[in-house]
Amino acid sequence: MQYLDKLCRKLGYNFQQPELLERALTHRSFGALNNERMEFLGDAILGYLISTELYNLFPKASEGQLSRLRASLVKGETLAGIATELELGEYLRLGSGELKSGGHRRRSILADAFEAIIGAVYLDSGIDSTHSLVQTFFRARMARLDPQTLQKDPKTRLQEFLQAHGTDLPVYEVTATEGQAHAQHFRVACRISGIDEPMLGEGTSRRKAEQAAAEKMLQTLAGRDNG
Repeated sequence: MQYLDKLCRKLGYNFQQPELLERALTHRSFGALNNERMEFLGDAILGYLISTELYNLFPKASEGQLSRLRASLVKGETLAGIATELELGEYLRLGSGELKSGGHRRRSILADAFEAIIGAVYLDSGIDSTHSLVQTFFRARMARLDPQTLQKDPKTRLQEFLQAHGTDLPVYEVTATEGQAHAQHFRVACRISGIDEPMLGEGTSRRKAEQAAAEKMLQTLAGRDNG
């Protein structure tokens, strides 16, 4: 699988079982043998490793601060940014429908593929190699974090904004669920009083999709206030 050699150099990791990397880059639209299970595994491992790093890096941070720090690092936008740096879109195996609709540029697909690669590295050689990979891509990002200034997550910020303005709390509704039970993809609509159109978010969990929708609603409110 020489076409993956360039990607391995960017990752700084050579697979003993290159078929694991190929699977990590295979979207569910391509076929039954895809990266959903690896993405599920990679998501859990990434959360564990980032939590450990933050626990050691910020010994005085509270549980809430650590949670917000972790959320800022493992959110879909951050992971998609890393995937873009790696040019993962060039290597993705997508079904014809996803290819035609530009799936190789879709942020959620790129983020999922990066998490799947983390799962693939773990399966290939264990936690130490995976830890090294995570450090490579997150060390500089963690060094820029400040527990005192990091914003709360979008859902909390939206709730506090609406409470401060005497507005009803937002309503979140799951509008679509795709995939197997162990690796689902969610779409969520966020509705608030005073905004006619709901804001839509998506992610690999209901929580992630709700956060994405809340972030879009905050941006809409900010645009309205600035206008």
